[in-house]
Amino acid sequence: MARISQIALAACLALSALHADAFTVTHHVPVRQHQPLFQSSTAEDSKPSVLKRLPESAVELTLYIPSKATGAAYDKTLSEVAKNVNIPGFRKGAKIPPQVIENAWSKNGGKRALKTMAINELVGELISPALKDEYDLEPIGQPSLVTSAEELAEGFVPGEDLEVTVKCDVWPEIQWKEVEGKEKPYFGLTGKYKRKPFNQERFDAALRDLTERYAKLEPYDDDSQELAMGDACKVNMVGYMATADGEKGDKLPDAASGDDVEVILGGGRYMEGLVEGLEGGKVGETKTVKVRFPDALKNKDLAGKDAIFDVTILSASKRILPEITDEFAAEVRDGLTAESLRDELRKAVDSQDAQEYMGVRNEALGKSLAECMDVDVPDTLVTNQAREKYALMMTDMRNSGMADEEIKQLINPENFIKYKDIEKADIIRDFKVSMAVDEIARLENIQVPAYQVDEQIQSLKDQAQKEGTATDDMDGEQMRRKIESTLERRMVYDFLAEAAELEVEYVDEEEFDEALMERLAAESLAREEAEKAAESAEEEGKQQQDDVVVAEATQELEEKVESAKEAEPVKESSSGPAKSPEEDVELTTQVIMNYVNSQADDDGVVDDDDDDE
Repeated sequence: MARISQIALAACLALSALHADAFTVTHHVPVRQHQPLFQSSTAEDSKPSVLKRLPESAVELTLYIPSKATGAAYDKTLSEVAKNVNIPGFRKGAKIPPQVIENAWSKNGGKRALKTMAINELVGELISPALKDEYDLEPIGQPSLVTSAEELAEGFVPGEDLEVTVKCDVWPEIQWKEVEGKEKPYFGLTGKYKRKPFNQERFDAALRDLTERYAKLEPYDDDSQELAMGDACKVNMVGYMATADGEKGDKLPDAASGDDVEVILGGGRYMEGLVEGLEGGKVGETKTVKVRFPDALKNKDLAGKDAIFDVTILSASKRILPEITDEFAAEVRDGLTAESLRDELRKAVDSQDAQEYMGVRNEALGKSLAECMDVDVPDTLVTNQAREKYALMMTDMRNSGMADEEIKQLINPENFIKYKDIEKADIIRDFKVSMAVDEIARLENIQVPAYQVDEQIQSLKDQAQKEGTATDDMDGEQMRRKIESTLERRMVYDFLAEAAELEVEYVDEEEFDEALMERLAAESLAREEAEKAAESAEEEGKQQQDDVVVAEATQELEEKVESAKEAEPVKESSSGPAKSPEEDVELTTQVIMNYVNSQADDDGVVDDDDDDE
């Protein structure tokens, strides 16, 4: 294990901006990058750090900071403060004695405030390297000193060793459960979901079309035999535009006519009226057939127009469709059997309908996947995600007609805590699933080909151009990563589905959607709880507190926060756990009102993130 002196040396070599914003500090002085203060330290002058694991993926880290680091941090704080204060008798940039600077800073708290700043800088520089380098842990959100920097400053002596203890959430680790009889814990996932029935009519049509392509022709023995539906014939065609009274008009261009043309008598193959006009014809006959060109014809001079053709029947054959046998399947492709041919065709036919139900399928997989692993989810991530979901709920209320003032009255600590408690289980499960999917992609080496990302970006651009939307931001690396992540997750779910044992219940679309009703009921319950709590708070005289919160939120109404638009928890979070319910509701209010107003400003812009899942 590395000793803290090595980290302290790194901190002293590269002390940069003060990290006062990461902790509760009275004053903050902006600083700039600077040169290292000293370049020597030894492992013997310090003790190793001590880590204590806490529930919900939190840790308590005790740092033993050596004297050289504390002295350097305090000297640097004095140096930076000196650049931001005017002291009579000293020019800018001059070396000022520490006591003079401390006296000049007396209105801002004096020496104690300066020592507080130095402590925050030290801890801000040391906490992340200590967790990463010594324990291979990734900190999340804002760390907090167990004993505040202000209290530590009372006994802190620059140039002497300092002991500090910091509490911090860290990125959790996956612990897969061992499942007897399974090669991998995420193989053989079980679950159940509903979808509409398999489209048998489409399958039958696809199978018929396949056999049509392999049909064999058997010429008529008797030229007097009449053509019937399903037969084939060779014809010469001469076409004319139809006049208003239904007679032959100008002759059609040669491209609209033709000699030795094969015509198969079947519905939906040719222009309206041709097949019907040939049915019952005989070899050697010339039939006058009235037709109508399709409205979607590229030649707009003919599209939707009536025409008349003289059609001479040159030959006629009976078409014999093959039976679906192993021999026929092998003719379609080597190695196929009748059963595997039907299975492949069934899967291809069903792919479009199945795509509509990928979400509920993936939800079933996710529920099962969450049971295959143990993960302690940090409260920082739960709180951040609850804020975003709360913002979405408030946006739905606004879109349903609720006034802004009513929405603001719902935002208070009690409401948010109740909402967070209601949603916590789902948030934890969703995070566990998200983390597991990423880990499976790594373990199974599931990667998205670059061309698929390019195709998706181009598709989005084409759609945006049709809608008259700017495409400048679609070439950015952030957009590319987002698309790649979405496609990767789809690939993982497809991979899991192949090895899963899911039960599919086929129901008509009109039938009761139980899952949807459950979600709507949960959302309705959350809204009712929020409204009841708001009414209770008002009755108990807490309106004054709400007014303060609203005032703070109103100042931020024009800002937009991208974090509220992300559906999944973010590993690096700028907003950590609040220090109090009041601070929590302030953060929540800002997120909600920023999000609600950004949705009003960007009305019509839809963020395509739904996995996918």
